[in-house]
Amino acid sequence: MSLLDRGDKAYLLLADGTIFEGLHFGVKGTVIGEVVFTTGMTAYQETLTDPSYYGQLVTQTFPLIGNYGVNQEDNESARSYIKGYIVREWCDTPSNYRMEGDINTFLKEQNIVGIYNIDTRRLTRIIREVGVMNGVITTEDVYAKKEELLQQVKQYVIQNAITSVTGTEMRTYSADATKYKVALFDFGYKRNIRNELVKRGCEVTVVPAQTTAKELMELHPDGIMLSNGPGDPSENQEIIANVREIASLGIPIFGICLGHQLLALSQGCITEKLKYGHRGANQPVIDLNSHRTYVTSQNHGYAVVGESLDPAVGTVSHINANDKTCEGIRYHKINAFTVQFHPEAHGGPLDTSYLFDEFVAVMEKEKK
Repeated sequence: MSLLDRGDKAYLLLADGTIFEGLHFGVKGTVIGEVVFTTGMTAYQETLTDPSYYGQLVTQTFPLIGNYGVNQEDNESARSYIKGYIVREWCDTPSNYRMEGDINTFLKEQNIVGIYNIDTRRLTRIIREVGVMNGVITTEDVYAKKEELLQQVKQYVIQNAITSVTGTEMRTYSADATKYKVALFDFGYKRNIRNELVKRGCEVTVVPAQTTAKELMELHPDGIMLSNGPGDPSENQEIIANVREIASLGIPIFGICLGHQLLALSQGCITEKLKYGHRGANQPVIDLNSHRTYVTSQNHGYAVVGESLDPAVGTVSHINANDKTCEGIRYHKINAFTVQFHPEAHGGPLDTSYLFDEFVAVMEKEKK
């Protein structure tokens, strides 16, 4: 049953003054954030629970969302960190043998303001042409408060992103037959990163983002995983300095997404904000060694500037096939490799989860 003619009014106001009129789902209220879009046709629940979306109003470009419901097993974190949710249509009659509820109930439980019945295609074109901009979703009369809201929207900045999503204590997850110990830095990590390690025989200790090299050494890890996460990577100067010290320990390191960026910054690279980022499950990436192209899952608004990498320090290993931005680095002076995309997400059809196998192989080599 279509929901396009039912519900209370809701509005999306962009920083340039554009107003989209739609209908409300989730909770009522007013939220300000950075408007972004993701092109994934599925995995809306993983999107909603990915901490990398902290502070953002997330737009789904696929027109129907929620058709297979939601469940606890597919959550990528304990809660949702998005500021608001934007869709064309949501399904109130989901059907799947694994479902435990519908997406509207999920949004209410997570206290998320949602808007639907707007032209998400037009919104996506605006972001692609103009670039990512701030916006506000409100269930109040946007026209009566437009100027006031615009001032708030233009002043909005995502701040303290990592500290807002990282855990405060260490937690250990054991494998059935433990072969390696891995310290997983929680910059806003996705559970599937942990799961990929555990199923390969790794005992994974998730550590807070501020964990020092000294504290890390007390765990005696065989490897270190630097996770994904939200925000501008260059703002995290203390964490970058800490990552630099950790990299000097010689322990094998594998970095994903924000972890890729933070390690690059610690080794003298610079990062840049992309016009509208890469978000979705269909981003083509070229492995410069094998010259094979992989379809990958990604979620980032910043990228490492490949030209800023000193050839003596490392080599760009992967690039985005569309805009040629840096998607991976192999380091020469430290025991590390990193990628911008998400190998734990199984983008397909050629799976990049082999990178976890490579990480395990490096740890095995070091143990001998």
